[in-house]
Amino acid sequence: MHQSTLDLDTLPADHADRTGFDIGWDHAHHGLVPMAELLLAGTPVRQGWLAGKAVFGRRTLTASRHVRLWLQLRIDAWRQGLAFETLQVTPHYLAQIDTTVCPVTRQPLGGVAGSPTAPVVERLQAEAGYAAGHLAVFSQAASSARAGCSAAEALAKVQRLEIGDIDGLDGLGLAEWRRLAVLLSFVTPTHHADASRLPLAALPPNRVRVLNAVQGLQTLVTSTLAKAGWSTRLRALADLLPADLRQDFFLFIGALAPRVMEWPQFPLPMLQRQLMEDLWADARVQRRWHPLALALGAERAERLVARAAEAGLGGQRALVHERDAATEGWGLDNRGLVRRPGATRRSTRPALPRGTPAVAGAASAGLR
Repeated sequence: MHQSTLDLDTLPADHADRTGFDIGWDHAHHGLVPMAELLLAGTPVRQGWLAGKAVFGRRTLTASRHVRLWLQLRIDAWRQGLAFETLQVTPHYLAQIDTTVCPVTRQPLGGVAGSPTAPVVERLQAEAGYAAGHLAVFSQAASSARAGCSAAEALAKVQRLEIGDIDGLDGLGLAEWRRLAVLLSFVTPTHHADASRLPLAALPPNRVRVLNAVQGLQTLVTSTLAKAGWSTRLRALADLLPADLRQDFFLFIGALAPRVMEWPQFPLPMLQRQLMEDLWADARVQRRWHPLALALGAERAERLVARAAEAGLGGQRALVHERDAATEGWGLDNRGLVRRPGATRRSTRPALPRGTPAVAGAASAGLR
C-alpha cells in the first residue's frame, strides 16, 4: 500500500457524513463488513470502510459481541439523527451495563434479535441521545411495551392499572409497569415530594445515574442490606441524620428488618436483587418511609447521600456527580438529536433541582 493513495484531507465536512465515515472506518478497524445497503457507491460508510481497509489491512482488532453491538447502536443513532456520545459509550461500557435478566419483566434474556426475550439497549431518558448514565438493557418485550413513553406516562399507566383499568397493558402486568415507571423516573428530575412517594420497585441498573437525591438515598439504604454487617452500617447512616429524624429512621429500619431476616442465607445475586426490590412493596415500609423522606427534604437528602457515599455506607462504591455533570453528553438541549451547524438552541432540557447530586450506577447487590 502506498500512503499517497489516501486523501484524508477530503473527509466529509457534514456531521452526518463524518459520523457515517467513522462508522465505516471502525468496521474496517475490527475486520467487519457493514451491511450491504450502507456500502452503496458514494455513501460515507463506504468511504470510511474503504479508507479503513487501506490503512489497517489485516491488522484488525477483535470484534467481540459488544463491539458489534456498539457499531449497530451507532448505525441506529446515525439513521435516526440521534446524538451518540462516543467518549464514554464504548464496547467496554456496553459490557458493564450488560445483564442476563430484564429489569422490567425479570425474565432471562436471550434469543434471536426481535424475539420477546432478546436483549436491547434502551435509552431511559427518551429526550436524550445515546450517552452514559441513562442506558440500560431491556428485553425486546419491555422495550416494545415502553415504546418511548416518559416516566410520567408510565406512572399514569400504573395509576390506571391500580384502579382496574386494564386497557393498554401492552404485554406487561401491573408489577412490571411499576418497575418500568421507577426505572424511567431515575433519570427524570422529579419534585422531592413526588419522588418520595415512589416505592423502589426496581433498583437502578449498573451505571444508571439517579438524578433524584431521595431515590439515591432509597437505593443506598436498600443496597446496604445486601452485605453482611448491614445493621452496623445503617446505625452509622443514622448518625449522619439530623437528631430530630433519627427516631423516624429507626422506625423505618424496624419495618425493613423483619423482612430481611426472612431472606435465604446465601441468595443468588439476581434473586437478592429482586428481594431488595420487593421490600418496598410492603405497606408498612411505605408508611414509615414516606413521612421520613418528606421531613428530610431535598437539600438534606442531597447532603446525606453525598456523605454516606463518601463514607462507603452503601456496601459498594458509589459515585456522586455534580449537577451539571450528571447529564453531560445527553443532548437534552436538543432533545437528543444531533445539533446541526447554525441550528437554534432549544431550551427543553429538564432542570435538576439546584445543587442536586446524581448517584451513579447500581450493581446487582447495590451501588457501584
